[in-house]
Formats: sequence, structure tokens, C-alpha cells
Amino acid sequence: DNGYSICYYGKWHVERSYKLEDFGIDEYETEHDIPKASLTPVKRITVSTPGYRTSTVAGIYEEDETASEEHYVYSKAMDFIKRHAYDDHPFCAFISTYAPHDPYVVPLSVYKMYDGISFDVPDNWDTGTEGKPSIYKRLHEVWSGLSDDEIKDVIRCYYSSCTLVDLQVRRLMDFLKESGLYDDTLIVFTSDHGDMAGSHGLFCKGVPAFEDVYSIPLLLKPSGTRLKPGECDVYADTCDILPTVVELAGIRWHGRVDGKSLVPYIEGKSSSGTYSLAEFFGQRYSYTQRIVWSDGYKYVFNAFDNDELYDLGKDPEENANLADDPEYTGIKEKLCALMWKRIEETDDWSMRDAQYFLHRFAPVGPNDGDHLSSRFSMFNKAF
Repeated sequence: DNGYSICYYGKWHVERSYKLEDFGIDEYETEHDIPKASLTPVKRITVSTPGYRTSTVAGIYEEDETASEEHYVYSKAMDFIKRHAYDDHPFCAFISTYAPHDPYVVPLSVYKMYDGISFDVPDNWDTGTEGKPSIYKRLHEVWSGLSDDEIKDVIRCYYSSCTLVDLQVRRLMDFLKESGLYDDTLIVFTSDHGDMAGSHGLFCKGVPAFEDVYSIPLLLKPSGTRLKPGECDVYADTCDILPTVVELAGIRWHGRVDGKSLVPYIEGKSSSGTYSLAEFFGQRYSYTQRIVWSDGYKYVFNAFDNDELYDLGKDPEENANLADDPEYTGIKEKLCALMWKRIEETDDWSMRDAQYFLHRFAPVGPNDGDHLSSRFSMFNKAF
């Protein structure tokens, strides 16, 4: 509506129609359309589990980075920018790479960039699920057949996969500078999640609510000279990116969004306490979680098992689960109350309306039953 020419290239994990024109996007290629390159395997690391198919978790191929999907989608976006940078409309380009997602399959040339660098099996490989929900330990068993050398090599392939993306970002930055567009372009770099990369004896993402997965990069390069370089120490959620970008771009927009603009925090005009909340709905299985960060602590409400509480200042690797420690009861209840606050703000009705007796196992409930459904309110009045 503000006259932007918009493209989207890469992984589209937003909805299932894959009709991006319905969302105002002019040009796009998603995983349904991106051509698959013919790659020559050099090495594969596989995981075998009884009764399941053997799957590749990491690998190396002979072709260089130009054969990768990451190179392809960045090239498509740069072509779009070339065609739209100097017309009468501003442009917005989304680039969504599959890497560094598992399986971590990388070009040999990028893998070799880590020659001479040693990788270790994490110290908590065998102990990192102790005191945690039992599903974490069950997931650790998936990787129990890997040798130490294989664990190190999977980690190396993961880092190589990150580097593959970094190389494409550098291509884009160089292109924008050479084209005279860099200073006038707002750039946001982030991810949808991290990776366990061997920490706590795990790989991939999934149920475990550790920082390895949830603490992700958010880098913002504004256009012009409005913002000074530096770091902003504020809890930020993915949904905060939209109102931040809208404000920085000066876009006229009146839509509703659950997030907050980070601009006042970046400019130092606001320092009020913030907190973050993440939602996990368990994919195919019912591993419902809500995760809250505030004041250096993290609380994980696990609807399927015991809860978690971590003091990230003292225990950044999250080895000690403090959820059952009486000394931390007040902190746990405070964070749980923040969870209910955000649930109310975002109309998360599936959690908010869970008032039945079998659902009452959070440390504190949502406002002493203020949100009881009318049916149960009438029932209680009658009796």
C-alpha cells in the first residue's frame, strides 16, 4: 500500500498456500520452485535408529558455493534489486536461506576453511539432560550412536553451514556498496532459530528450550545516520521486528501487531524493563511450552513434564534446573505471572482458558480465575 516493490526468495515457512501474491509480494521463488542442483557427495554422516529410515545429519559435496541454494537465492534477490533500485518505487527484498538448518550439508571449499581448527565434544554431551524433562534425555538417545569424531565433524559442518550464509551476506553487502545503495538501505539480519550443535548432547532444534536454539542474532543496519552504532540491551521478540522496520522506514501503517518497536530502546529514549516470551506447540507431538525471559532468568512452562528455571547470569550453559529449588520459588512465580500477562495480551486462548482441574499445574494461575468461561462460572454459582 506504500508503493513498495517486494520480492521473497527462499524458504517459506509462513503458511501453506505458497501464493505469495496474496500477501502483496510481487516476485518470489520458494522451496517449491527453487531448482535443485546436482551435487557430488564427498562425505556423509548418518544417524540410524531402529525402525526409522537412516538419515543424513551432515555432509560435504564437491561443488563450490555457487552450486548452493544459498548462493542462488541471494543472486535472485540481487537481480531484483538491480531492476528496482532506481525506479520510482522503494524496494523490499526478503532472503530466506535454508542453511544453517540440518542436515548441515556444505561445499568442500567452505568446509576446508576450518582446516586447522579443532572442535571438541561438548563437556555436557553425556550430562546435559540431567534434571531436565525426560523427553530431552530420550532425544539424546537419537545421537548416542555417533562416535566422538563424528560429533566433532557434525559440529564442524554446522559452523561451515553458518559460514556459507556469511559468504552470501558479504556478497550482498559488497553489491549494495558498489551500487551506491548501501547507505540508503535498511538491512535486518536474523534467524528463526538456532541449533543445539552438540550442546546438552543434542543436535537440531526441537523441544529443548535452551539458549542455543532461542538466543538468535538480530543485526540491524539503518539507512542514513539516524541511529548510532552499538548494542541494544533489551529483550526482543521476533514480532518486534515488524513495528521496528515500519517506524524506521517511515511507513504509514495502522495494522495491529503484538510486538513493540525497538527504536526507542535503540535510541536510548526508553529503558523500561522488558521481557520476552516464546511459544512452542510441539510440531507433530503435544509438547506445549511457553518460555519467559526477564531480569537474567528464564522460566520454561512444560505442559508435558516438569518445568525449568535457569539463572542465565550464573549458569549461561543451563546445566542446573532450579525449578524445584525453594529459594527460587518467588522468581519462578513472577516469571509465570509474566507468562499469563502475555497470554492475555495476545489472546492466547488455548492457554488462557485452560481452567479445568486437569490443567491446573502452572506455579500460579491466570488472575485467580478471572478468565473462567461463562459455562463454568454458571456451574460454580449454581453449586
